[in-house]
Amino acid sequence: MKYRLLGKTGVKVSQLCFGTMSFGGDADEATSAAMFKRCRDAGINFFDTANVYSGGRSEEILGRLMKGSRDELIITSKVFGAVGSDVNARGLSRRHITRAVEDSLRRLNTDRLDLYFVHQHDYNTPIEETVGVLDDLVRQGKIVYPAVSNWSAWQTAKALGIAERKNQARFECMQPMYSLAKRQAEVELLPLAQSEQIGVIPYSPLGGGLLTGKYTTANRPAKGRLVENQMYIKRYQEELFYEVAERFTNYAQAKNMHPATLAVAWVMAHPAVTAPIIGARNLEQLESSLAAVDVEMTPEWRAEMSAISPEPPPATDRSEEQKG
Repeated sequence: MKYRLLGKTGVKVSQLCFGTMSFGGDADEATSAAMFKRCRDAGINFFDTANVYSGGRSEEILGRLMKGSRDELIITSKVFGAVGSDVNARGLSRRHITRAVEDSLRRLNTDRLDLYFVHQHDYNTPIEETVGVLDDLVRQGKIVYPAVSNWSAWQTAKALGIAERKNQARFECMQPMYSLAKRQAEVELLPLAQSEQIGVIPYSPLGGGLLTGKYTTANRPAKGRLVENQMYIKRYQEELFYEVAERFTNYAQAKNMHPATLAVAWVMAHPAVTAPIIGARNLEQLESSLAAVDVEMTPEWRAEMSAISPEPPPATDRSEEQKG
């Protein structure tokens, strides 16, 4: 396992981050413990969770598993989603964030979060309020660095500007969706991260399972998130995604490599990426993603793979001025 600097924080994180969304849900506590141990044995020091994962059970399980090694780990959590029936138990208001962080700290049994992600954009709360309360939490020692997930580039850039103008703590890491199937982050988010020296830990490098070798234009398994979970069904409903999956699976087979290994390695090789977030429901799934650290992907190899899927349109219509 190699370690990379997280943006310009000076903090070193493993080149893979393990996402614990399955803890307490698809993975019971025993399976979660086995995967945590395997990650630690592999050298992973970076673990991502959220207050909404498995209704808070993910944080609770991770909190128990990291007992005794907390100071060796970089731990994240998130705030935004509804965590109760109360109308105000959601969003990015000062009221909700100050309560949500206390609940996450309690479930994780820790005194601070190394990264605290705003999970989505809150159109009902001014960015100034959200940036301000995150800065307060940094000053209180409850979070070390604010971070952002699922915001657009303009929203993220606006927040960075507010933080700089007011001398407040800024977002030091972003967590966008990014895979060979979903490449929108390449247009503005990843360039923004490179320009501002922000760490990047992309989620869904396997496209929700699309790039694991199970899916083709003619083959749709009866079980799995892409056929059972409405969010994933909607996210990958276009036929183009299955055409990409088929081409990618054939490519991986020709290379005699597991598709999941190759998919994670492709994301990891982008120069803006700090550490892809890998997830798993069991040890077998975990192994194929962990193997990505052994892939020495050159820029030429990555470019060859990139041709498997459509490149997203440029940020402006002046495509003739794009760098060749």
